Amino acid sequence: MTKRPRNSSVGVIGFGRLGSLLVRYFSRDFEIKVFEPRPRTRQIRALGGHPASFAEAAGQDVVIPCVPIGALEGVLRRLRGSLRDGALVVDVCSVKEQPVRAMKRLLPRSVDILATHPNFGPDSAADSLRGHKIVVHPVRIGARRYARARRLLRAKGLQVVEMSPREHDRRIASSLVLTHFIGRALIACGAKPTGVDTEGYQRLLRILQTVQNDSWRLFEDMNRYNAYAPPMRRRLLAALRSVDRKVRP
Repeated sequence: MTKRPRNSSVGVIGFGRLGSLLVRYFSRDFEIKVFEPRPRTRQIRALGGHPASFAEAAGQDVVIPCVPIGALEGVLRRLRGSLRDGALVVDVCSVKEQPVRAMKRLLPRSVDILATHPNFGPDSAADSLRGHKIVVHPVRIGARRYARARRLLRAKGLQVVEMSPREHDRRIASSLVLTHFIGRALIACGAKPTGVDTEGYQRLLRILQTVQNDSWRLFEDMNRYNAYAPPMRRRLLAALRSVDRKVRP
């Protein structure tokens, strides 16, 4: 039987695409209590999790809200009455500045806070976490606990990258947000296989495939809450107009 580490009780709030992925990969290491308002009992148990009420999931040693960025503040307010002293709250949002501000403002001083962004999802990490990156920022957490968290992530094969929320959002606007913006544009213009696809076009279609399984709300939130997303979009659109002008007769 696998020996569970200290602080082995984890509460996951939300069993969407990312929440279910975390339960799948970490249920062998932790006892995971999962709150999901939709009827997902069978799916939660199939991945090794334990269906739980909101209060029960929120009362664990480590609590991970796996909810849309726009829903995070409401969940944090609801968490306040159920968190135990000394708990660790870990966010997994694809934007960092706004969630970090919200956690510092809304969570009690008696709990620790670790900001993270898993740079992977159910599609890219379908077979393994090995080699994927996770960005972390120690908002309010002791050195020993932070070191244990990083060791655990590395033991799963993840590359742990420490970065400030501001730097994360600046970089992610030029990578993830840009990729999703291009992918959504490809979907909107009806891009699809033609039967005579070049290798370059096939790579473009892979961008489309990367984003089409994610929700529109995720796309909307990563653009709305990342301060660096609007200037990125403006630069891209200006560049497209410039290229278009150059090929006009």
